[in-house]
This record gives sequence, C-alpha cells and structure tokens, in this order.
Amino acid sequence: MSDLARSNAAGSFPPYSAVRIGPIEKLPKFWLCVPLVIQWLLLALRYRSLTLPSVINSGIETGGLAGESKRACLDLIGADHQSWVAPTASVLPGQSIAAIRAQARLSYPLIAKPDIGWCGYGVRRIDDDEALAAYAAGFPATAGYLLQEFVPGPHEAGIYYVRRHNEARGRIIAMTFRHQPQIHGDGHASVAALMRQDPRLAHRLDAVRATIGPERLASIPAKGEVVILSTVASLRVGGRYEDATTQISPALSARIDAISRSMGDFRFGRFDVRFSTVDQLQAAMFQIIEVNGVGSEAIHCWDPALTLVQAYRGVFAKQSLMFAVADAFRKAGRRPIGPSALARAWWRQIVLTRDYPQSN
Repeated sequence: MSDLARSNAAGSFPPYSAVRIGPIEKLPKFWLCVPLVIQWLLLALRYRSLTLPSVINSGIETGGLAGESKRACLDLIGADHQSWVAPTASVLPGQSIAAIRAQARLSYPLIAKPDIGWCGYGVRRIDDDEALAAYAAGFPATAGYLLQEFVPGPHEAGIYYVRRHNEARGRIIAMTFRHQPQIHGDGHASVAALMRQDPRLAHRLDAVRATIGPERLASIPAKGEVVILSTVASLRVGGRYEDATTQISPALSARIDAISRSMGDFRFGRFDVRFSTVDQLQAAMFQIIEVNGVGSEAIHCWDPALTLVQAYRGVFAKQSLMFAVADAFRKAGRRPIGPSALARAWWRQIVLTRDYPQSN
C-alpha cells in the first residue's frame, strides 16, 4: 500500500490549517499573474530587456526561466556535495527503464517525474514494476523523465538562494514549508466527508478517488490520524505553503551556500528539499530533490497568513531583485537570450505538461 492510502503518524509541521485560505490563494491563476506580468513589463522597460534575468545562472538553459532540464540542474552540484542529493537517473526516449533502474540501483518506492516540468505535473510515486510500466507507457514518447529515490521526509521545504555578481558568498533569502494535502481524522467522518469540509480539498474528490481508491475515500480515519492525499505538495492539488524564513539557521545557510558555490555560476534560485524534523533541517540534514533557477516562484508569499498586499509585496520584491542582480551581470558582459528563444522554451514546456501522466 502506498503512502497515499496510508495514514502518516508524523503529521504536519507546524499544525496544518484545513480552514483558512489566504487571499492570494483565492485568486484565479489568470488574475494572480496579471500584476506580475505588468511589473515584469515595467522592469523590462526600466532595464531595457524583456528577458534580462536569463543572464543569471549561465549553466542553466534560459537561466531557469522556462524549459530547463531538472537533471541538468542537479548535475551542476559538485561531486563533493552529491551526498545531499537524492539519487536520480534519467530515462531518455527509447531507453529501457528496467536497465536504467537497475544500473542506478533504485529500489521501490521511487518518484517518477518529467525532466522538464513545473508545479508537480506528471510527478508520481511508483511502488512496483506495473506502476512504472504504466507511467512509461503514458509519458510523451519524445520527452525524457527522471527516476528518483523516494525520500521519506516526511517534510518538504523550498529554500530560496541568491548570490550577487562579485559576491564570494551568497545567502538564503527565504524558506517555505510545503504541506502535502491531508486530512486529520476525528473518528466519525470519512475521508471524503473531511475533504468536503476543507475548502482546499473539496474540489479534489474525483482526483483523490482515482489516486487512493473509493474504499479509502469512504473509510473513517481514527481520531488524530493523518491521511496524506498526494505525493505532490503543490497548491494546485490542495497543498499549503508556510513562510519559514525565521527557521533559517547559520548551519543551513552555510551548507546551501557551499552547495550553490559548487555549482559554478548558480546564483539565483530555489532548492526543494525533504527532511525529517525542523531541528535536522536547521542542522543541515536534508536531501535535495530538485533545483530551480530564476523562474522559480517566491512560494513563501503564498502563506495564507499574509494579506494580499503583503503577498504581492513579496513577489514584487523577488522580481525586482532578480532584474537588479541580472543587470550587474549584463554590465559585466553577459547578454540575455532573445524573446523568441524564451517563448519557444516556455511553449515547449506548456505543450509537454499537457501530455504528462496524472500526478498522484
């Protein structure tokens, strides 16, 4: 039985709120993006370049704005720091998944994910050969995907890092705890009934039924029992983001900076990590499951405790900082990619995402 259909005694960190939804979460995706696009255009006018942030992270395609390879980003991490990375193997079109898995010594459970993707689309926990074969069969024939060791965690965080031009060392500017969608049993209501009470999850009943099965959906969890409903900890599947910037420790900052500096010219982006406890995370004990470049969202601003003004202020600050950092690199001689190249990378990512297998 997968974790999706099994309770998780570890629970969440800090307590998960099944009721409150932040103002920015209530906005339709289109209206959420409109102010960000307007600010981007204003910054582009100010700095005389629509694609200026692409000069950051020269080792990553488009700087990580769109269409970059997740495996290529992980491979930037130096050999001395690979122990902090979850073991990962690439499966290219036409390759044998059995041979790749055996060569990489990856045992079940594992995570299958697109090499080019975003927001958790196409990410699945895989528990056996049958599930892996089904994932491979449903994946676009012209695209590659990753097999990654499942890191139990049970917790996940996004760590935002910046190192400016001519800075010897960088810093963590924000950290976010990512809560997987979950319900907490009361000993009386079924999983489905508890989901209906949660405004984040009520619309996810059909998707969850397909993932954990109708029997589990109809079951009644014991009081205090926590049922995790998705492998993915994304807002789009009912997850929740919580600003944890105050939990950043000197040890964590030093470790992330050392890893980042081992990546050559990695200057601006987010590390997604799994960890067991907050104390262990602060002691720099974690596993990196993904590295995202300049296009990664400032997800700490999606904390439901923030007002709409506070949330937008944080996202605007991230974009302003990104353009300012990029401008220094341009003055040092770098040139951004053209708008058409960025558009092609973005469109390819969108087209692929539409064809990925459903996440679980």
